[in-house]
Amino acid sequence: MKGSEFLKRIRKLAKHRGLAFEWHPNLGKGSHGVLKLGDRRTVLRNPRDELKTGTLHAMLKQLGLKEEDI
Repeated sequence: MKGSEFLKRIRKLAKHRGLAFEWHPNLGKGSHGVLKLGDRRTVLRNPRDELKTGTLHAMLKQLGLKEEDI
């Protein structure tokens, strides 16, 4: 899954669950950005790149989600 697809799915989930969603591409170093979902946050690499499996699972864990949620 690409980073942009991840953002799209998280945005849709936030809307469905009524959670606050914020994407701050300028808060990270280089091509990294900060994604906030409710009161949780994670760092997302370049949205154009493919996410590695371990990275995806770690980001979901930081957001308090499971893979089947998205």
